[in-house]
Amino acid sequence: MQKIIIEDVSLQIKNAKLLDHVQMTLKSGKIYGLRGRNGSGKTVLMKCLCGFMKPTEGKILVDGRQIGKDVDFIPDAGIMIEEPGFFPYYSGFYNLKLLAAINNKIKKQDIREALEMVGLDPYMKKHVGKYSLGMRQRLGIAQAVMENPSILILDEPTNGLDEESVLWFREFIKKQKEQGKIILLASHSKEDIYMLSDEVWYMEKGHVTVEK
Repeated sequence: MQKIIIEDVSLQIKNAKLLDHVQMTLKSGKIYGLRGRNGSGKTVLMKCLCGFMKPTEGKILVDGRQIGKDVDFIPDAGIMIEEPGFFPYYSGFYNLKLLAAINNKIKKQDIREALEMVGLDPYMKKHVGKYSLGMRQRLGIAQAVMENPSILILDEPTNGLDEESVLWFREFIKKQKEQGKIILLASHSKEDIYMLSDEVWYMEKGHVTVEK
């Protein structure tokens, strides 16, 4: 069983304390919900977990390896933080192909299957710049899951999705959980968080409290 331990993590930039002694443990086969208002620290915590920002205190361990010390970035993770950034003049498939080339772990067919999994046509020629917000969100989710990672970190994944797409996402993420993945979701939607999560944390001014 995989385990992520966030151990007494704080982050201070100048006079602003963005994270305040955060303690969390995440295990395989569970969905963890993170909610709070804008500026509460949700995205900052996710960036620290991924290795994109470095805490000023504490440490983050993934299966005993410390992020920023033993490894630069979180290993075997699918990440969608803030609005996904894609090349606007390329198709969704070509954008994912470029990203897949970084690790060179998957083939074209795997990319097509990931696009189909999120309800996008892998053969669609439309440039991403002409996608709706909901389509870009689906493409971001496809990017996160295409290499079948054991950890998913998703920041506001239902942002811009219509009601039907939100229902689709809920079923989709439950299937990811059934595969034994560690899933961390941040959302403004209290309904999504409580419906999907095994544990819920509330963030305010960089401090985390357990809600469920």
